[in-house]
Amino acid sequence: MCIDCGCPTAAPHHHDHDHGHEHEQVPGRTIRVEESLLAKNDRLAERNRDRFSAFRLLVLNLVSSPGSGKTSILERTLADLKGELAFAVLEGDQQTANDADRIAATGVPVKQINTGAGCHLDAHMVGHGVDGFDLGLTDILMIENVGNLVCPASFDLGEDHKVAVLSVTEGEDKPLKYPQMFRAANLMLINKVDLLPYLRFDVEKCKSFARQVNPQIEILELSCHSGEGMTAWYDWLRENVSKKRDAGWVTRRA
Repeated sequence: MCIDCGCPTAAPHHHDHDHGHEHEQVPGRTIRVEESLLAKNDRLAERNRDRFSAFRLLVLNLVSSPGSGKTSILERTLADLKGELAFAVLEGDQQTANDADRIAATGVPVKQINTGAGCHLDAHMVGHGVDGFDLGLTDILMIENVGNLVCPASFDLGEDHKVAVLSVTEGEDKPLKYPQMFRAANLMLINKVDLLPYLRFDVEKCKSFARQVNPQIEILELSCHSGEGMTAWYDWLRENVSKKRDAGWVTRRA
């Protein structure tokens, strides 16, 4: 069950009652369940982080709404940089291996994690998901999370950075509507900028909204279709791979 939306199923449903009695409220019960679930996840995330740090592996958690273009960004990035940097990819979706099949076509090692009714990846899934990857020969592990701007913000996977992808076909006020995700992210990629001439999307207003909820967030504009802005994204990757190699073993988060 998702701790954010509380929904045990992906199927459409309502919360109406067909009876008229009052439900007894039990103060504190929901909070204790959430704390217990996140505490267990956080312990597993620290285990993942220690494992990744031992290999000086840069780990990125790509999060976004469905359809923002995460898989397309990955495809182009892997195709352009695979001769320079060694990648591995974990793909998260509720069903199908469609995205993993696209990544496999680039020749990069990839595994699919299907979450069923779940709306996010957690640290336990990622810990087992990387089994079989040769982490010693990998520079960057890309985790493409389930398309969802709510739940993935709450789950530490042991990653170095959450990278929030927002396309210009969405509203520029997404950072205000889903602040927890943009507060948790270190980098925001504004994707599909080649479509800006045909849309009413205010890039500067979007950046301002993102910085209202996270003044430290870095922001890059790009289009994985036209290639605009991809060089800055690649430079960001190179810089952070270098930082991870120089840092060596990363200390646990506070």
